[in-house]
Amino acid sequence: MIPTVKKTIYTAFGLRLTSDIPLPELSIARDDDIHADIEIMIADLPKFWNDEVSEANHLSYAVRDHQIFFHIPKAAAFCIQEGKRIIVSPMMGSDMNKVRLFLLGSCMGALLMQRRILPLHGSAVVIDGKAYAFVGESGAGKSTLAAAFLSKGFPLLSDDVIPISLSADGASPVVSPAYPQQKLWQESLVNLDMDTNLYSPLTHEVEKFAVPVSSQFYAESVPLAGVFEVLKLENGETEIRRIQKLERFRIFNCHTYRNFLIPLLELEEWHFTFCLNLINHAAVYQLRRLDSGFTAHDLAAQILDTISEGA
Repeated sequence: MIPTVKKTIYTAFGLRLTSDIPLPELSIARDDDIHADIEIMIADLPKFWNDEVSEANHLSYAVRDHQIFFHIPKAAAFCIQEGKRIIVSPMMGSDMNKVRLFLLGSCMGALLMQRRILPLHGSAVVIDGKAYAFVGESGAGKSTLAAAFLSKGFPLLSDDVIPISLSADGASPVVSPAYPQQKLWQESLVNLDMDTNLYSPLTHEVEKFAVPVSSQFYAESVPLAGVFEVLKLENGETEIRRIQKLERFRIFNCHTYRNFLIPLLELEEWHFTFCLNLINHAAVYQLRRLDSGFTAHDLAAQILDTISEGA
Protein backbone atom coordinates (compact mmCIF):
# COMPACT_ATOMS: atom_id res chain seq x y z
CA MET A 1 0.00 0.00 0.00
CA ILE A 2 1.31 3.43 -0.97
CA PRO A 3 1.39 5.69 2.09
CA THR A 4 -0.79 8.79 1.98
CA VAL A 5 1.19 12.00 2.08
CA LYS A 6 -0.52 14.63 4.16
CA LYS A 7 -0.45 17.91 2.27
CA THR A 8 -0.01 21.27 3.92
CA ILE A 9 -3.25 23.23 4.22
CA TYR A 10 -2.72 26.95 3.79
CA THR A 11 -5.21 29.76 4.44
CA ALA A 12 -5.46 32.84 2.24
CA PHE A 13 -8.20 35.13 0.93
CA GLY A 14 -10.68 33.53 3.31
CA LEU A 15 -10.10 30.12 1.68
CA ARG A 16 -8.18 26.92 2.38
CA LEU A 17 -5.78 25.56 -0.22
CA THR A 18 -3.18 22.93 -0.97
CA SER A 19 -0.28 23.43 -3.33
CA ASP A 20 2.38 21.45 -5.18
CA ILE A 21 4.43 24.65 -4.93
CA PRO A 22 5.56 25.65 -1.42
CA LEU A 23 3.95 28.98 -0.45
CA PRO A 24 5.97 30.38 2.48
CA GLU A 25 4.08 33.69 2.30
CA LEU A 26 0.84 32.08 3.46
CA SER A 27 -0.43 31.11 6.89
CA ILE A 28 -0.74 27.40 7.66
CA ALA A 29 -4.12 26.17 8.89
CA ARG A 30 -4.07 25.50 12.62
CA ASP A 31 -6.67 22.71 12.65
CA ASP A 32 -6.61 19.10 11.47
CA ASP A 33 -9.31 19.53 8.82
CA ILE A 34 -7.89 18.27 5.52
CA HIS A 35 -10.61 19.97 3.47
CA ALA A 36 -9.32 22.45 0.89
CA ASP A 37 -11.29 24.91 -1.25
CA ILE A 38 -8.50 25.29 -3.82
CA GLU A 39 -5.89 22.98 -5.28
CA ILE A 40 -2.73 24.35 -6.88
CA MET A 41 -1.00 21.72 -8.99
CA ILE A 42 1.93 21.51 -11.40
CA ALA A 43 1.14 20.07 -14.85
CA ASP A 44 1.76 20.72 -18.55
CA LEU A 45 -0.60 23.12 -20.31
CA PRO A 46 -1.48 23.42 -24.02
CA LYS A 47 0.88 25.68 -25.96
CA PHE A 48 -1.59 27.72 -28.00
CA TRP A 49 -0.41 31.18 -26.95
CA ASN A 50 0.81 32.41 -30.33
CA ASP A 51 -2.63 32.20 -31.95
CA GLU A 52 -5.21 32.66 -29.22
CA VAL A 53 -4.01 35.09 -26.58
CA SER A 54 -4.54 38.84 -26.19
CA GLU A 55 -1.95 41.21 -24.81
CA ALA A 56 -2.59 42.82 -21.42
CA ASN A 57 0.39 44.82 -20.16
CA HIS A 58 3.10 42.38 -19.10
CA LEU A 59 1.04 39.19 -19.40
CA SER A 60 -0.91 37.31 -22.05
CA TYR A 61 -4.32 35.84 -21.39
CA ALA A 62 -7.15 33.85 -22.90
CA VAL A 63 -10.56 32.60 -21.76
CA ARG A 64 -11.91 29.32 -23.10
CA ASP A 65 -14.94 27.45 -21.70
CA HIS A 66 -14.79 29.75 -18.65
CA GLN A 67 -11.22 28.63 -17.97
CA ILE A 68 -8.73 31.47 -17.62
CA PHE A 69 -5.24 31.08 -19.08
CA PHE A 70 -2.33 33.36 -18.22
CA HIS A 71 1.15 33.31 -19.70
CA ILE A 72 3.90 35.18 -17.87
CA PRO A 73 7.12 35.62 -19.91
CA LYS A 74 10.09 33.80 -18.39
CA ALA A 75 7.94 32.43 -15.58
CA ALA A 76 5.02 30.09 -16.20
CA ALA A 77 1.70 29.38 -17.83
CA PHE A 78 -1.37 29.15 -15.60
CA CYS A 79 -4.89 27.80 -15.96
CA ILE A 80 -7.62 28.77 -13.46
CA GLN A 81 -10.58 26.41 -13.39
CA GLU A 82 -14.03 26.72 -11.78
CA GLY A 83 -12.77 28.74 -8.83
CA LYS A 84 -11.34 25.52 -7.43
CA ARG A 85 -8.08 24.74 -9.18
CA ILE A 86 -4.98 26.49 -10.52
CA ILE A 87 -2.71 24.51 -12.84
CA VAL A 88 0.84 25.86 -13.07
CA SER A 89 3.32 24.99 -15.81
CA PRO A 90 6.67 26.60 -14.89
CA MET A 91 9.17 27.30 -17.63
CA MET A 92 12.63 25.79 -17.57
CA GLY A 93 14.85 27.74 -15.21
CA SER A 94 12.07 30.11 -14.18
CA ASP A 95 12.32 32.26 -11.05
CA MET A 96 9.90 30.62 -8.60
CA ASN A 97 9.60 33.89 -6.70
CA LYS A 98 8.11 35.40 -9.85
CA VAL A 99 5.86 32.36 -10.34
CA ARG A 100 4.50 32.71 -6.80
CA LEU A 101 4.06 36.46 -7.24
CA PHE A 102 1.70 35.97 -10.18
CA LEU A 103 0.10 32.91 -8.62
CA LEU A 104 -0.92 34.89 -5.52
CA GLY A 105 -1.77 37.99 -7.57
CA SER A 106 -3.31 37.62 -11.02
CA CYS A 107 -4.28 33.97 -10.63
CA MET A 108 -5.92 34.36 -7.24
CA GLY A 109 -7.69 37.51 -8.41
CA ALA A 110 -9.14 35.57 -11.34
CA LEU A 111 -10.08 32.60 -9.17
CA LEU A 112 -11.87 34.87 -6.69
CA MET A 113 -13.90 36.29 -9.57
CA GLN A 114 -14.86 32.77 -10.64
CA ARG A 115 -16.11 32.20 -7.08
CA ARG A 116 -18.14 35.44 -7.20
CA ILE A 117 -15.83 37.08 -4.66
CA LEU A 118 -14.96 40.62 -5.73
CA PRO A 119 -11.20 41.30 -5.90
CA LEU A 120 -10.27 44.95 -5.53
CA HIS A 121 -6.79 46.17 -6.40
CA GLY A 122 -5.42 47.73 -3.26
CA SER A 123 -4.61 47.33 0.41
CA ALA A 124 -6.93 47.03 3.40
CA VAL A 125 -6.46 47.63 7.12
CA VAL A 126 -8.67 47.23 10.18
CA ILE A 127 -9.76 50.33 12.09
CA ASP A 128 -12.09 49.93 15.07
CA GLY A 129 -13.14 46.46 13.96
CA LYS A 130 -14.00 47.49 10.39
CA ALA A 131 -12.17 47.21 7.07
CA TYR A 132 -11.01 50.25 5.13
CA ALA A 133 -9.61 49.75 1.63
CA PHE A 134 -7.14 51.91 -0.30
CA VAL A 135 -7.48 51.41 -4.06
CA GLY A 136 -5.74 53.04 -6.99
CA GLU A 137 -3.46 52.59 -9.95
CA SER A 138 -0.06 50.93 -9.59
CA GLY A 139 2.32 53.34 -7.90
CA ALA A 140 -0.45 55.41 -6.27
CA GLY A 141 0.93 54.60 -2.81
CA LYS A 142 -1.67 52.12 -1.55
CA SER A 143 0.75 49.73 0.16
CA THR A 144 2.85 52.56 1.58
CA LEU A 145 -0.26 54.15 3.04
CA ALA A 146 -1.25 50.81 4.59
CA ALA A 147 2.27 50.49 6.03
CA ALA A 148 1.84 53.90 7.68
CA PHE A 149 -1.32 52.57 9.35
CA LEU A 150 0.57 49.48 10.52
CA SER A 151 3.15 51.76 12.14
CA LYS A 152 0.27 53.32 14.09
CA GLY A 153 -0.88 49.93 15.36
CA PHE A 154 -3.67 49.18 12.87
CA PRO A 155 -3.43 45.61 11.47
CA LEU A 156 -3.27 44.58 7.81
CA LEU A 157 -6.03 42.57 6.13
CA SER A 158 -4.72 42.43 2.59
CA ASP A 159 -2.15 43.86 0.21
CA ASP A 160 -2.54 43.94 -3.59
CA VAL A 161 -5.72 41.83 -3.86
CA ILE A 162 -8.62 42.62 -1.50
CA PRO A 163 -11.20 39.79 -1.40
CA ILE A 164 -14.74 41.04 -0.73
CA SER A 165 -17.65 38.66 -0.26
CA LEU A 166 -21.13 38.95 1.22
CA SER A 167 -22.00 38.17 4.82
CA ALA A 168 -23.69 34.88 5.67
CA ASP A 169 -27.12 36.48 5.30
CA GLY A 170 -26.08 38.01 1.96
CA ALA A 171 -26.83 41.50 3.21
CA SER A 172 -23.50 43.28 3.59
CA PRO A 173 -19.90 43.13 2.26
CA VAL A 174 -17.07 41.68 4.32
CA VAL A 175 -13.32 41.62 3.67
CA SER A 176 -11.46 38.36 4.26
CA PRO A 177 -7.78 38.28 5.31
CA ALA A 178 -5.42 37.59 2.41
CA TYR A 179 -1.98 36.67 3.78
CA PRO A 180 0.53 38.32 6.13
CA GLN A 181 2.84 40.08 3.70
CA GLN A 182 3.22 43.51 2.15
CA LYS A 183 4.96 44.46 -1.09
CA LEU A 184 6.87 47.71 -0.70
CA TRP A 185 9.19 49.65 -2.98
CA GLN A 186 12.72 50.30 -1.74
CA GLU A 187 11.97 54.04 -1.59
CA SER A 188 9.00 53.36 0.70
CA LEU A 189 11.10 51.20 3.01
CA VAL A 190 13.68 53.97 3.34
CA ASN A 191 11.02 56.63 4.01
CA LEU A 192 9.39 54.36 6.60
CA ASP A 193 12.77 53.89 8.34
CA MET A 194 12.78 50.17 7.54
CA ASP A 195 16.09 48.42 6.87
CA THR A 196 16.06 47.04 3.30
CA ASN A 197 18.69 44.46 4.30
CA LEU A 198 16.05 42.67 6.39
CA TYR A 199 13.79 41.92 3.40
CA SER A 200 14.04 39.92 0.18
CA PRO A 201 13.25 41.32 -3.28
CA LEU A 202 10.02 39.98 -4.76
CA THR A 203 11.87 39.22 -8.01
CA HIS A 204 15.23 40.05 -9.56
CA GLU A 205 13.51 42.46 -11.98
CA VAL A 206 12.03 45.08 -9.63
CA GLU A 207 13.14 46.95 -6.52
CA LYS A 208 10.10 45.84 -4.59
CA PHE A 209 10.45 43.85 -1.40
CA ALA A 210 8.44 41.19 0.43
CA VAL A 211 7.74 42.44 3.96
CA PRO A 212 6.30 39.83 6.37
CA VAL A 213 3.76 41.28 8.82
CA SER A 214 2.64 38.22 10.77
CA SER A 215 2.52 40.09 14.08
CA GLN A 216 0.42 42.87 12.50
CA PHE A 217 -1.97 40.71 10.49
CA TYR A 218 -5.69 40.47 11.19
CA ALA A 219 -6.77 36.88 10.58
CA GLU A 220 -10.57 37.31 10.75
CA SER A 221 -13.08 38.65 8.24
CA VAL A 222 -14.55 42.06 9.06
CA PRO A 223 -17.28 44.29 7.56
CA LEU A 224 -16.23 46.72 4.84
CA ALA A 225 -16.86 50.27 6.08
CA GLY A 226 -15.01 52.50 3.63
CA VAL A 227 -13.03 52.74 0.40
CA PHE A 228 -10.48 55.45 -0.42
CA GLU A 229 -9.36 55.93 -4.04
CA VAL A 230 -5.78 57.25 -3.98
CA LEU A 231 -4.78 59.65 -6.77
CA LYS A 232 -1.41 61.37 -7.31
CA LEU A 233 -1.31 65.06 -8.30
CA GLU A 234 1.60 67.04 -9.76
CA ASN A 235 0.33 70.24 -8.10
CA GLY A 236 -2.46 71.47 -5.90
CA GLU A 237 -3.37 70.57 -2.35
CA THR A 238 -4.02 67.30 -0.57
CA GLU A 239 -7.75 66.73 -0.39
CA ILE A 240 -10.15 64.04 0.78
CA ARG A 241 -13.64 64.29 -0.60
CA ARG A 242 -16.59 61.96 -0.25
CA ILE A 243 -17.78 60.45 -3.52
CA GLN A 244 -21.48 60.35 -4.25
CA LYS A 245 -23.87 58.91 -6.83
CA LEU A 246 -22.67 57.17 -10.00
CA GLU A 247 -19.01 58.13 -9.66
CA ARG A 248 -18.77 55.39 -7.03
CA PHE A 249 -19.51 52.79 -9.73
CA ARG A 250 -16.56 54.11 -11.75
CA ILE A 251 -14.25 53.63 -8.77
CA PHE A 252 -15.31 50.03 -8.12
CA ASN A 253 -15.25 49.13 -11.81
CA CYS A 254 -11.88 50.76 -12.45
CA HIS A 255 -10.22 49.16 -9.43
CA THR A 256 -11.59 45.64 -9.71
CA TYR A 257 -8.48 43.49 -10.03
CA ARG A 258 -8.01 42.32 -13.64
CA ASN A 259 -11.33 43.89 -14.62
CA PHE A 260 -10.83 42.96 -18.28
CA LEU A 261 -11.99 39.47 -17.26
CA ILE A 262 -15.50 40.65 -16.31
CA PRO A 263 -17.01 40.60 -19.84
CA LEU A 264 -14.94 37.58 -20.91
CA LEU A 265 -16.46 35.56 -18.05
CA GLU A 266 -19.92 37.04 -18.69
CA LEU A 267 -20.00 38.51 -15.19
CA GLU A 268 -21.28 42.01 -15.98
CA GLU A 269 -24.62 41.54 -14.20
CA TRP A 270 -23.01 39.97 -11.14
CA HIS A 271 -20.39 42.71 -10.98
CA PHE A 272 -22.96 45.50 -11.26
CA THR A 273 -25.16 43.99 -8.54
CA PHE A 274 -22.19 43.41 -6.25
CA CYS A 275 -20.92 46.97 -6.69
CA LEU A 276 -24.41 48.28 -5.94
CA ASN A 277 -24.26 46.40 -2.64
CA LEU A 278 -20.92 48.02 -1.84
CA ILE A 279 -22.30 51.47 -2.58
CA ASN A 280 -25.20 50.88 -0.22
CA HIS A 281 -22.99 49.76 2.68
CA ALA A 282 -19.59 51.46 2.42
CA ALA A 283 -18.55 55.10 2.36
CA VAL A 284 -16.47 55.99 -0.71
CA TYR A 285 -13.83 58.73 -0.74
CA GLN A 286 -11.21 60.10 -3.10
CA LEU A 287 -7.82 60.99 -1.63
CA ARG A 288 -5.89 63.38 -3.86
CA ARG A 289 -2.26 63.67 -2.82
CA LEU A 290 0.81 65.45 -4.16
CA ASP A 291 3.38 63.35 -5.99
CA SER A 292 6.27 64.88 -4.06
CA GLY A 293 7.75 64.30 -0.64
CA PHE A 294 6.81 61.52 1.74
CA THR A 295 3.35 62.15 3.16
CA ALA A 296 2.04 58.69 4.12
CA HIS A 297 1.96 59.39 7.87
CA ASP A 298 0.15 62.71 7.39
CA LEU A 299 -2.32 61.11 4.99
CA ALA A 300 -3.05 58.33 7.48
CA ALA A 301 -3.81 60.95 10.14
CA GLN A 302 -6.15 62.79 7.76
CA ILE A 303 -7.95 59.55 6.89
CA LEU A 304 -8.44 58.78 10.58
CA ASP A 305 -9.94 62.25 11.06
CA THR A 306 -12.24 61.70 8.07
CA ILE A 307 -13.42 58.35 9.42
CA SER A 308 -14.01 59.88 12.85
CA GLU A 309 -16.03 62.75 11.40
CA GLY A 310 -18.15 60.37 9.34
CA ALA A 311 -18.89 58.00 12.23
